[in-house]
Amino acid sequence: MTTADHILDAPASQAAPSHRAIWRRVELVAHTPAALSESITEGIWRTGLAAALAWLALGVLTIAWPNREVGFSDWNFTQEFGGAAIAVAALLLLLSLLGARAGHIAQRLRPAGQWLIAAPVLLALWEVLTAKLGVLPPPFFAPPQSLIDVAYEDWGRLGLSTVHSLRLLAHGFVLGAVVGFATGVWIGWSRIAGYWVHPLLRFLGPVPASALLPLAFFFAPSSYAAAVFLVGLATFFPVAVLTWSGVASVNKNYYDVARTLGAPEWFLVLRVAVPAALPQVFVGLFMGLGASFSVLVTAEMMGVKAGLGWYLQWSQGWAAYANMYAALLVMAVLCSGLITLLFAVRDLALSWQKGTVKW
Repeated sequence: MTTADHILDAPASQAAPSHRAIWRRVELVAHTPAALSESITEGIWRTGLAAALAWLALGVLTIAWPNREVGFSDWNFTQEFGGAAIAVAALLLLLSLLGARAGHIAQRLRPAGQWLIAAPVLLALWEVLTAKLGVLPPPFFAPPQSLIDVAYEDWGRLGLSTVHSLRLLAHGFVLGAVVGFATGVWIGWSRIAGYWVHPLLRFLGPVPASALLPLAFFFAPSSYAAAVFLVGLATFFPVAVLTWSGVASVNKNYYDVARTLGAPEWFLVLRVAVPAALPQVFVGLFMGLGASFSVLVTAEMMGVKAGLGWYLQWSQGWAAYANMYAALLVMAVLCSGLITLLFAVRDLALSWQKGTVKW
């Protein structure tokens, strides 16, 4: 039996030790050989070491293996891409060796350890099939370093298109979410609205917003207004349906208790029905965000003079497929960031429901 076991198995009949004695026992337990070996093992992030080796292999492969001749020119920023991969490998190696001493950065990266290994493997496969072997022929397929070239050469146009898309998405999404939320609460609370509006919502709601593109551009005063209408319409339907479902499914006992305490009608709607329906409202917002992104690209391809959809169409027209891939990457990052932001808003708005509602 070790020293730590003797300390922990002390008889309960003994007098309560002083604070100094307690800290002395804790120090003895912490400095036993088993505890020391366990802390050393946990200090090194083994998955991070494997990720560092994978990124190092990607960098060496990119720099050491010459690119295949593509006819018109060589791929730019090949050395820079390889150097960036080696820099990522050095950073991961440092964080892996530091372990817990690396702070919050290492703690945030640990859950993504498997992806940090998969990412360089996929990038290496992409690099080999395009720049090194030419199995995927240019200009339809471009290697990873071409994205760096696009960001360096065309950052102004791509950045301006991103800003325009964000503005259009914000206007359409907020408009559709507000109108959809109000409509859903109205249908779920009012019997008259449920009788007259609900059938129209079920009949016209499933129609894709992109199918109304010609009508929107004909009746709207400008192409931007038509695009905002289409994005808002794509957001409106899921938010309205799920808000209505949430309000209609509230336990009637909540209303009875509130009425017994003398609550007026507006209190029942704003303080009972709406809070109880918020989990389903946020599900509708998530669905509306995805639908609005798909309509956003379609709307910008038709009449808007700037935006990621317009940029995609412009890239295809000039056979600049590397620019097209860069725009798709920006859209993916943008959508992922907005979903993460919406999750944060949901957690903040529904923090009082934790433990009572399954998320």
